[in-house]
Amino acid sequence: MAEYFTHFSCLLDVGTPENAARALDLYNTLSEAGASEEPPSDGFRLSIEPEHGGTKLWMRDDVTGDPERLIQFVKRCAVEFGLTDRWGFQYANTCSRPRLDGFGGGAHVLDLATGETVAWAYTDGWLAETLSDDGERI
Repeated sequence: MAEYFTHFSCLLDVGTPENAARALDLYNTLSEAGASEEPPSDGFRLSIEPEHGGTKLWMRDDVTGDPERLIQFVKRCAVEFGLTDRWGFQYANTCSRPRLDGFGGGAHVLDLATGETVAWAYTDGWLAETLSDDGERI
């Protein structure tokens, strides 16, 4: 049986080491909420790593992750810490076995001041749609 995974790794600069510490509390609250969902959210891992500086949160999957949960968290941080830049990340969808529909990915960009999506791309179905537009079938 094939297993499907979503992988990502990105940083969010929250401005100060104090904000980074407070972000850990926000993360824990969000993780508790995700654990109580049915089915539970895959979530993501978060840490403050010295090589990224004391103001940057390193967010990544742990086997597989939930991009929507990541976006929710970043929006909460933006409101909590008054972030105003653009932020984005990209992700890869993979599969443990070769499957025609098992691979893809995307990217998402947010305006942190408004919480609105600036742009996004998602490749699931793109290849099949593009080939069928040319009369080809896969």
